[in-house]
Amino acid sequence: MTRDLVVIGAGGFGREVLDVVDAINASTDAAWSVRGVVDDAPSQENLERLAKRGVTYLGGSAEVLDSQPAAYVVGIGSPSVRTKVALSFDAAGWSAATLIHPTVTQGFDVTIGAGSVLCAGVRLTTNIRLGRHVHVNLNSTIGHDTTIEDFVSINPLASISGDCTIESGVLVGVAGIVLNGLRIGADSTVGGSACVVRDVPAETTVKGVPAR
Repeated sequence: MTRDLVVIGAGGFGREVLDVVDAINASTDAAWSVRGVVDDAPSQENLERLAKRGVTYLGGSAEVLDSQPAAYVVGIGSPSVRTKVALSFDAAGWSAATLIHPTVTQGFDVTIGAGSVLCAGVRLTTNIRLGRHVHVNLNSTIGHDTTIEDFVSINPLASISGDCTIESGVLVGVAGIVLNGLRIGADSTVGGSACVVRDVPAETTVKGVPAR
């Protein structure tokens, strides 16, 4: 069954979400029909990129929220911005879509919350919980018995070890590493290529090896 889908965000990750949709549609009969892309302030370059791939720009979120509700997914990397956008679409009666690239592997007892996007090459092992609107980017890994709360962004090549808790609103940068059994507090940022060796308090940025 084909379902209408609106992608929010014309930037880089929003267009990578379109790649995930294309891969899903190529691998299953339960295809998505992309109504178009929403963005409150798209650059001319990104509008041209959408046009090049034949995707309609629908306008800003305010005008689109007044249209017929459909499934939506937020292709915006910032956890705080993604939270605000998702809450507004939820309040207007839209339903969050979950998009999982066909190359993603999942072990036993994995749950993935609505609105989440898992890109190509993601590896989830066993007993993992992903909350709502989680982004897991290209070739990232999440280890056993780990919980990823709502609105978390795991950037490409990041590695979250086993028995970790990543609280809501966290961003783990490109190739960031979180070692076994650690907790990353809400709204914190792990810098690109950082190696986290101890718990990180809420609303904290850490970087480097070891991360400080």
